Amino acid sequence: MRHIPYVYNGAYEFCLMAGDANAARRIIIAAPLFDEMNRMRRVLVSTMRLLALRGIASCLPDLPGCNESVADLAVQDVDIWRSTFSAAAAQTGATHVVSIRGGALISDGLGDLPHWRLAPVKGASLLKTMLRTRIASDKEAGIINSMDALLASGLDARIELAGNRMGPAMLISLQNAEAADWPQLTIAALGEGDDDVTGSALWMRAEPQDDPAMAASLAEQLDRWSAACGK
Repeated sequence: MRHIPYVYNGAYEFCLMAGDANAARRIIIAAPLFDEMNRMRRVLVSTMRLLALRGIASCLPDLPGCNESVADLAVQDVDIWRSTFSAAAAQTGATHVVSIRGGALISDGLGDLPHWRLAPVKGASLLKTMLRTRIASDKEAGIINSMDALLASGLDARIELAGNRMGPAMLISLQNAEAADWPQLTIAALGEGDDDVTGSALWMRAEPQDDPAMAASLAEQLDRWSAACGK
């Protein structure tokens, strides 16, 4: 595992890389967004290690304002993240695109590559979940809030949702964000079927957790899919 830089709009961001950069199959991963990303990162890193053992390279880009990025999250929006992700894919020579949950919202600038998605979600759904979490947290502190009131305040100024300081542009873009449909698209789910991923919805947990069996299942599914889609 190693970090490598990529450039977007004149600034350096980083990708976590695993495997041989010259491998025939090079998967770029769009992780879940916001707090869901934190809960899934360990499993995704474990999956990348397992893919490397199968001769498949993979990279997990940091988006501006996230993880190792020094950019201000409050000035980002979905369109910026889409452009950044596309830049990372081009600069790392990605041959396949994998996205988890809200990651599908930012990977849609790469329609010429095969896409695999696990449990994709609309931006409006992610936003509602974070607003509900904020309402519950405020209630514990004795503050009564509503979804409409929070959304209105967030459209006028920056607002903190699920530990993320967001600006109006992010809220507006999330409300309208949907994953694009592509000719080479596979949508997977959690389950016990041959094409399903074994595991639980870690993105819904209260704290980050590990799931070695889920990482193994993800690596198996991604190996099979990337080998079969002709790239």
